[in-house]
Amino acid sequence: MDRKITIAIDGFSSTGKSTIAKQLAKKLNYVYVDTGAMYRAVTLCAIQQGYISPTHFDEAGLISHLPNVTLKFVYNTEIAHSEVYLNGVNVEGEIRSMEVSNLVSKVAALPQVREKLVEQQRSMGLEKGIVMDGRDIGTVVFPDAELKLFMNAGAAARAERRTAELIEQGREVTYEEVLQNIEERDYQDTHRKDSPLQKAVDAIEVDNTTLTLEELFDKIMALVNSVK
Repeated sequence: MDRKITIAIDGFSSTGKSTIAKQLAKKLNYVYVDTGAMYRAVTLCAIQQGYISPTHFDEAGLISHLPNVTLKFVYNTEIAHSEVYLNGVNVEGEIRSMEVSNLVSKVAALPQVREKLVEQQRSMGLEKGIVMDGRDIGTVVFPDAELKLFMNAGAAARAERRTAELIEQGREVTYEEVLQNIEERDYQDTHRKDSPLQKAVDAIEVDNTTLTLEELFDKIMALVNSVK
C-alpha cells in the first residue's frame, strides 16, 4: 500500500490551486481542504456583521467576534467535493463573490485570524493523506510536507480564466475589474507582515500560464508519484 503524504499547494490567486487540489484528492482518495475558502468565510462573516466594507475595517470588532465563528467542510455527493459552512450555513456560493474577493486579503492579514485558522488546518492534517491549498501551507501550516508546490501564472492569463469562470456562474464582472482585483491581491498577499505569500525553499514552482488543466494534472501527478 502506498504511504499517505501531505501535499501543500501555495501560490497566487486564480492559478488553479483549488482545481488541481480537488483533482489530486479525488485521484488519491485524499482529504481536500480549501484554506482560501476558510479565509473567505471569515471575510463574509465580517461583512455580515458590519466589521468591514470597502470604506472601513473594524479590526478590533472582528477579532473580538472570532470565538463565535465556526467553520467546517461538508462533502457534497452531487458535486463530488466539500463545501464550506459558516456557523452551520452553507456559504460556498456567497464566498466567491467579488465583494468578498476585494476584502479577503485585508482580513487574512490579521494575525489573530491566521492563528485561528492555521490551528484548525494543522489539526485537519494530523493523519496525512491530505491535499491543502492556500498562501502559506508549505511555509507555515505544513513546513514538513512531503510535497510542496508553488503555483504561478501571468496576471493576464489568470484574469481571463477567472472572468470566464465568474461569468459562467452568472456573475456580472468585467475582465478589467477582475485583473485589478488579482493585481491588488497579489500585492497585499506578498506584502502583509504576518505569513506573507512566498515560495518555500524546498517547494517546486509550477507555472501554468500556457498549460491546459490536463497537462497540469499530469505534470503534478508525476511529482506526487516521485515522492510517494
